[in-house]
Amino acid sequence: MPTNTLLKIEALTHGPIQNLSFTWPAGLSWICGDEGTGKTTLLRLLAGDVQPTAGKVTAPEGGVFWVDLQDAAHDNSTVQACWDALRTRHPHWHDDVLNDLAEALNMNPHREKQLHMLSAGSRRKVMVVAALASGAAVTLLDQPFAALDLASIRIIQDFLHEAAEHPSRAWLVADYEVPASFQTTRVLQLT
Repeated sequence: MPTNTLLKIEALTHGPIQNLSFTWPAGLSWICGDEGTGKTTLLRLLAGDVQPTAGKVTAPEGGVFWVDLQDAAHDNSTVQACWDALRTRHPHWHDDVLNDLAEALNMNPHREKQLHMLSAGSRRKVMVVAALASGAAVTLLDQPFAALDLASIRIIQDFLHEAAEHPSRAWLVADYEVPASFQTTRVLQLT
């Protein structure tokens, strides 16, 4: 892989993703499309959560962060237990980022609550805080703004604006469209 490419797919096929080839450099990129176009499927393929029926994914050293905390299997875990478990899988984890975001997103009062006790927005914040604190070479975010209040959206967008120019890490955000506040040249539009 060229040095500016952190993640690469070649002729990737699985479900709605058919014979797709693409590369992602460091910084911020978007994967956009309507419902059912394969945004989440692509993220799961990039993370190795599911295997392609054809093609390949070339991921960087430094790992790929992906977690879906919406799954009922996580319902009885506390917020803190989720973060602790994810920390052990990501050697470049940033506790300072976790603590700053937990404070900014008002998640500290929820650290000992089980996930099933949280609103959809708070549950999403648990995932986003972990993703942004992971320190992984590539961080995958699936609709990070869904079910969030405007203040929380602004905090996450501010973080992503700073990440946009990072020289050695990549953030891939899947959503229906790129928010107006982002000027980016890296958009993969799925149809």
